[in-house]
Parts: sequence; structure tokens; C-alpha cells
Amino acid sequence: MATRRIAIIVGHPDPAPERLCRQMLQAYAAGAEAAGHAVRIIDLALLDIPQLRTKADFETGAAQGDIAGAQETLAWAEHWLIVYPLWLGAMPALLKAFFEQVCRPGFAFRYREKGFPEKLLAGRTAHVVVTMGMPAFAYRWFYFAHSLAALKRNILAFIGVKPVKDTLIGGVDGLTEAKVAALLADMRASGAAAR
Repeated sequence: MATRRIAIIVGHPDPAPERLCRQMLQAYAAGAEAAGHAVRIIDLALLDIPQLRTKADFETGAAQGDIAGAQETLAWAEHWLIVYPLWLGAMPALLKAFFEQVCRPGFAFRYREKGFPEKLLAGRTAHVVVTMGMPAFAYRWFYFAHSLAALKRNILAFIGVKPVKDTLIGGVDGLTEAKVAALLADMRASGAAAR
């Protein structure tokens, strides 16, 4: 199996290591590195991510500091793992602010005179892992996984990242130690396979 360059985006705003999102990213990274893949981690809880407030800031502002470093990692990577908790039915605001900052014109896409924008990050794949308190089937079938669908369609597909695999983990507050161990084993296997 060919080795790949992997960027792991940790979208949990809480830096506490006991968070399930953080345990899963560590398991994935360990599996990937053991299989010979190169891994870089973008931990949003440790970054300075300013919020965009105007169209001009989005279209003409230059990425600086932590955002420029994150863009370099995303451009380097062939595969992205994005891990975050579902908060109020969507991704945490910090993760949304991150995507608004890194997915700027000129880096993630380029406007054209006519037609759809050019996808500047084409050729990359992704795996999105979302944890939540509700049962995962309720989120997927009753709520149609709306925020996940928006991330996959309106952000990742828009900039050329595809295919995008997803994993939903529900009922996190009631997970047994055995279930957590099984999830972490699955994440190690996914990391080893770079999927």
C-alpha cells in the first residue's frame, strides 16, 4: 500500500485530552504513523482563528499566522481527517470560522468570468467523524445529517475534496469502555488504511 500525507483537523474547541474526539484523533494518527503515513495535526483549540466580518476580508484578506500554517498543511496533505462534536445541530462555531479563513479565494478556489469557480484543492479525499449526544440514526434519518451534508457539499466538494467518507458516533455520553475501545480500534484501522 502506498503511503499518504494526512492532515488531521481537530474541530473540538475544548483542548481537554479526555474528549472522545481527541482520543479518536490520537488513535487514527497512531494507526497512520505505524503504517508509514505522514501525519500533521491542526488543533483548532490551540490556534488563533479570527472571525471574518466582511466580504472584502474574505476575498482580499491574506491568511496570516496560524491560518497560513493551516493552509500550508492542507495543501501538503492528500487526505484530511476532520473530527468534531455536533453542537446545536451543527459544527462548532470555531470550526466554521476556521473553514471561512482557510477556504479563501486564491487558495481553495478561484473565481472565473463564467461558470463555477475553479476547485484548487481537487485531488484530495476526506473522512469526517462527528460525535453527538443523540443517536446517530436520528441525526442521519430524522435530521437528514443537514450540517454534515452542508460541510460535504458546500465546503469540501466546492473546493474539490472528494470523495468524502463520514462516520457518525451517537450517544457518546452513554458509551461503555468496551464501546470506546472498539471505536478507537476502528480509528486506528482507518488511520492505517489512510481512509
